[in-house]
Parts: sequence; structure tokens; C-alpha cells
Amino acid sequence: MAAFKWVIQAVAPIAVMGALVSAAHAADPEFDAFRQSFRSEALAAGISAETYTREMATAEPLPIVFERDSNQPEFNRPVWSYLESAVSERRVNDGITNATLRNDTLAAVEEKYGVDRAIIAAIWGLESAYGKIMGDHDVVSSLATMAYKGRRTFFGKSQLIGALTILDKDYADRSQLKGSWAGAMGQTQFIPTTYLAYAVDEDGDGHRNLWTNHADIFASTANYLKRSGYKAGQPWGMEVMVPAEFDYGDASLDTEKTVAQWYSMGVRTPTGSLSDMADLNASASILVPAGANGPAFMVFDNYRAILKYNNSTSYALGVGMLSNAIAGRSITLAQDWPRDDRPLSLDERKQLQQTLADKGYDPGPVDGIIGAGTRKALKAWQRAQGVPADGYASAKTLAALTAS
Repeated sequence: MAAFKWVIQAVAPIAVMGALVSAAHAADPEFDAFRQSFRSEALAAGISAETYTREMATAEPLPIVFERDSNQPEFNRPVWSYLESAVSERRVNDGITNATLRNDTLAAVEEKYGVDRAIIAAIWGLESAYGKIMGDHDVVSSLATMAYKGRRTFFGKSQLIGALTILDKDYADRSQLKGSWAGAMGQTQFIPTTYLAYAVDEDGDGHRNLWTNHADIFASTANYLKRSGYKAGQPWGMEVMVPAEFDYGDASLDTEKTVAQWYSMGVRTPTGSLSDMADLNASASILVPAGANGPAFMVFDNYRAILKYNNSTSYALGVGMLSNAIAGRSITLAQDWPRDDRPLSLDERKQLQQTLADKGYDPGPVDGIIGAGTRKALKAWQRAQGVPADGYASAKTLAALTAS
């Protein structure tokens, strides 16, 4: 009798799950097949059968995940357009108000972790409008959608296991796991594996609460940045002016020189001295996000730490500039953006890559993603044409490329 009872207990969750799946999601057999096949992978990762059965039974594919994944604003909008939103008057004013309201907590976290409170506040502002907009998508469903189909199934699977781990270990309940279409949660939008690795219980109440507890929210964000290489007392970056003879091949995160070395090459700030802005021995890179005709920035390790949070040039600049505004520093740029030279659409980016390949400059896959390979190929073509090799893929660049 005891053996029979054990068999019933072991089989029942699978049967219940199957019944729920059939009733609720009969219209998507492909997703249902994924749900069943992923079970063994999740259990091998340590998720209990009970948790998997309970949580995955109500997961469902979300079409918005596929729509948004190919149209992220920080990757597809012109950098200046993104920054106009990131550092809008309302976001700056709300940032000053909210940072003042939570100043004691922010100050304590800054002192403990060595991360500028204005940077924490800026991430808070960009990620959730200071806690107002955290997303209302079911995280398990969002990640299950990403895991079963599309270009980022590996990411989706790893994050889905992370979300199930959070539920399995009772760090949070399913009602709390609401977030962005990409599965980011809380007021500073941690994905599940980031939560598991970096979230901290700052106030010692036994919970790592990124939804309503500001001590945990700010400390977790600071902990993530610190462990990503953030250095206390160092700026994230600053606008600089480069000399007319500047080699734009050096404008890359891959090229690091000391501030003193950049100064010896003629790099200056629009006003004041580089030595007043940063340690002359600090390592820095020069970036030209919109090419040679736009602003140039000198960026430091703290900028790289922000990129670990979100690997987008526009996002990292947005955090840096919003932090400047919240701290009362100027965000006016000496060099304007080249607004008459728009970035390329997806089809145009693919056309640029194919044209580079046809001309003997290998950009890598023709996928519309302007990564290191495409920029390297574009810079090589630009050098051959005797124009600044800034690697900026714009409408004017594409027109010149196709005409050559």
C-alpha cells in the first residue's frame, strides 16, 4: 500500500500539470511541448518537481516579448533622441525630488559601497521612473516565451531557471514576479540571475526586497555596480574635444590610455583642465557615439560598470548624464549631435553589412547588428576612402559606401 501511495504522489503533479496545460493552452502545442521538455532541464538545475509543476502550469507565451525584443529603444533610436527622453526635464526634476526624499538611505549606501548616490538614483529613474513603472508582465511567462523560441533562447532558459529558483527557495512569490517583457524585476530591474547573484538584504529583515524596500533596492544596485568594477571617487566620464588630426580608430572601448596620454595627444575638455576632472593616471577610453561629427566622451571604469547593467552606449550615457543633472552638474554639451545624419534601419544595416562584404571588408554575419566586426570593417573602408574612420553607421555613410 505504501509503495502504491508513493507512485500516486510522484505521478500526480505531472498529471495535474498536463490537465492544466491542455485546458489552458491547447491552442499552442509548440509551447506546450517546450514546457514538457524543459522540465528535465529545470529539475537537473535543482528546481523541485512541485515548483516546476505549479509555476509552469500557468505560464503562457506572450507575443509582446517577440515584438519588443527586436525593437529596444536604447539600441534602435538615435542616441540624441534616447538622451532627450532619459534626461528630460520631468525625469531630472523627479530625480532631484526622489533623491532628496531618500537621501539618508542613498547616502548610507554610497558610504558603504563607494558608489555615487546620483548614479544609483539615475539607474532608479531610467529603470522604473523612480519606482512608478516596474512592469506588469508575468516574469515566468515572459522568460518562458523567450526560452522556447527566438534569437535568445539560451538567455531565456537561464533566466527562467533563475526565476524558478527564486520561487523554489521562497525568496519571493509569483505575485511579486511582475516586470518587463524581458523578465527584469523590481525598482532597478534585476533579471533573475542578477537578483540571485547580487541582491542583498540591506536592512536585515530576512528578505531581498527589490520591489518596496529602498535600502535593499539601492544597496543591491550599488553591490552590482561595485562588483562590476565601479571605483569610488572616479567619474563615469565627461565630454571632451579631440584635435583635428585625431585618429578615430582610437575611439573605442578597446583602446585605453591614461588621461595624461590622451592629454598629450591633444584631447581637452570644453572648459577647464583634464587634471581638474580626473586623475591623470586613470585609464580611460574615447567614444564618439554619433561619429566624428558628434560629441566625444572620455569614459572610465565606472562607465564600463554601467554597461554591465545594460550593454548599450545610449543607456550608459543616459545614466551618466542623468546622474550629473540630479547632482546639480551641467548636462549641456559643447558639441551638438549630427541630427541630419540619421542612424540606419534594420534593413539598411543589413545592406551596409552586405555592401561591405561585397567590397571585401568582412563585417561578419549579415544580421543587422552593428557589432565590433561591422565597425572594424567599416573603419577599414573609411580609411581606404581617406575619411575619418569613426565606424559610425549612418544614412550618409551608407550612401557613400554604396556609391563608391
